[in-house]
Amino acid sequence: MCQHQTTCPSADAVDRDAARAVATHPEQGWSLLCNGVIVFEDTGEILPDGTMIEPHRGPARHALAA
Repeated sequence: MCQHQTTCPSADAVDRDAARAVATHPEQGWSLLCNGVIVFEDTGEILPDGTMIEPHRGPARHALAA
């Protein structure tokens, strides 16, 4: 699927979020990556096979200080 040089990570790679965006819709909060992954502002994802990945951002900085 990816036409970039160097090829972007595949949808099943650990670093799949590093693929380049081919369509962005910031007003709706999502982007389509060249590997077929849809990423959302909240860090959730939908993989090309339909698998949904829950948001996975880290804890807020103030939570770490407590």
